[in-house]
Amino acid sequence: MHCLFVGAGSIASSYADGIADAELALAGVCDLDADRADAFAASHDCPAFGDLDVALDTLDAPLVVNLTSHAAHAEVTRTALAADRHVYSEKPLALDSETAGELVETARERDLALGCAPASVAGPTQQRARRLLGEGRLGPVQLAYAHAHVGRVTDWHDRPESFLAIGPLYDGGVYPLSLLVAWFGPVERVRVADSLDPWPERETQRPEADSHVEATLAFRDGPTVRLTASFYAPHRSREFYGLELHGDDGSLYLDNTGRMEPASDAVQYGGLGRSYTTVPPQSPTDARDYIDAVEDLAASVAAGEPDRRTARRGAHVVAVCNAIQAAAADGGPVDVPAHGVAGPDKPESTATTTDDGTLSVPPVGFGCSRYRGDEYVERKASIATALDAGYRLLDSAELYGNEFRIGELLATPGSPDRDHLTILGKVWRTNHQREHLLAACEGSLRELGIDAFDCYMLHWPEAWAHQGSLDRLAEKPVETQEALTFPTDADGEIETASIPLAEAWANLETVVERGWAETLGVCNVSRSQLETILDAASIPPVVVQIERHPYQPQTDLVEFCHDNDIAVVAHSPLSAPGLLDEPVLAEIGGKYDLSPAGVVLAWNATRGVVPIPSSTTEAHIVGNAAAVATRLDREACERIGALRDPEFER
Repeated sequence: MHCLFVGAGSIASSYADGIADAELALAGVCDLDADRADAFAASHDCPAFGDLDVALDTLDAPLVVNLTSHAAHAEVTRTALAADRHVYSEKPLALDSETAGELVETARERDLALGCAPASVAGPTQQRARRLLGEGRLGPVQLAYAHAHVGRVTDWHDRPESFLAIGPLYDGGVYPLSLLVAWFGPVERVRVADSLDPWPERETQRPEADSHVEATLAFRDGPTVRLTASFYAPHRSREFYGLELHGDDGSLYLDNTGRMEPASDAVQYGGLGRSYTTVPPQSPTDARDYIDAVEDLAASVAAGEPDRRTARRGAHVVAVCNAIQAAAADGGPVDVPAHGVAGPDKPESTATTTDDGTLSVPPVGFGCSRYRGDEYVERKASIATALDAGYRLLDSAELYGNEFRIGELLATPGSPDRDHLTILGKVWRTNHQREHLLAACEGSLRELGIDAFDCYMLHWPEAWAHQGSLDRLAEKPVETQEALTFPTDADGEIETASIPLAEAWANLETVVERGWAETLGVCNVSRSQLETILDAASIPPVVVQIERHPYQPQTDLVEFCHDNDIAVVAHSPLSAPGLLDEPVLAEIGGKYDLSPAGVVLAWNATRGVVPIPSSTTEAHIVGNAAAVATRLDREACERIGALRDPEFER
């Protein structure tokens, strides 16, 4: 779609930078400053105009991108809508609520798309924080603190006059306000507000509006928010556009509501009574370009459904700013019109099971085994930290003996809602007989406090002799644990059971038939054993879990699984003796800013394998989750592949 840029200032270059990669074409640029318009047009090979009406009459450009100064936005948008052009406007949509509402209504009457910045609402860190909020981790959110420290615009902008004329609310305050409205719906009223005019005496240019504003806002169906917007507080202060939410069960911190680029440490979660833990991204994430929001608006036009949602939000944000000014001048409370904003934006779906019955497995999981070398360790604290850091795949097993500990965590206020978690369970090899398998699964579900596993698996394909229930294994003496899980005959050899793999799988299928698991899987399996299962199965496996690391990549099995739409989960990805001391991993890590462990995890993710590392150290837990967001190039993967050791054994 061809578009006309109106305004050729510095922000126009930010929009134009991404246009070559968008389904858009720059038809022309218009600016009252002829020299600036000509320079921009020359850089982007398009015609320049000094008059908007002439540009609209001359160009076949269905979409106007309004990048003028703050106070000019409303009039330019009105003119473009009157010419039957779709409009995307920089923020604010207008400077008064009535005008903003009129613009939205005009667009509706003419069936035109109308969009409004900031596009950062859909930024990668904002969406990561939104997912945490949607998981129920905070419980009801009752308080929030938002900052918009725009700073001394006279220090960092070449044309600060537009900023100084309107004050910090309409330029900076719109970032946290837009995000909060997207997350919680409309502001009902401004409870109280105050404004003042601190400014250095040495400055020759002064704000025309008050340079510092504070307000308390009551959202209709959300928190009470304290908002601070300031030109005086420098934008390099500790809080720039920070947002902190406090709920009954936990807190969330986002370091910058206006951020457009991904940042690993931008989002933090703190459970009730727990310190904040960084929640890194777990998949490759692109920056949000300014032009992306324009392209989204153009797509709505192409689909025959011209979008006005961000314009309605923008109009409501203008109404909030107006109400803050009124409350600061005359006292509060001041009611705020919703301008069509009915509620929060619809969050992204996080379903774990797809329509075709396969399992949507998160990019990284957390191993819950108590085994650390030759020792048993308590894992409850580290599993809690993993949940805080954003892990949503928990690898449990009755062998680990700590399912009741995980259940205690899942029942704790602030735990992610069940439908945002993927929980794997495994029946131990002493329980392959049907009645024992069903009792084991039912017991595991009871201890975890859940109705069904997302995937229930055979821990090993071979069966051993049954020795009794493994409930709450971690509470039993070590000698008892070993006797129950590693049965031996009179000669001290492992005592096996004559239960063929096909029979064990048929027994496992009963779990799905009873509604105790959504899908099934198998661990520590060879390709021939997997083929046996596939040949016999009425319900085929959707997950295969194997030991996988550079010494033992099991490439053929991984490729066979992927060819059969079976997800591969890699257990013990970091624990092979000597692996993390390999010089090649350190060298590759230097290129990608990863630790050797991070390189191994990124290598798994690059190959489409889900690693489930285990750690008891917060820094490692967070770093492991962050590592899987990196994709390695072919050369790095080939160098790692050269570490394969056919003689490797545990």
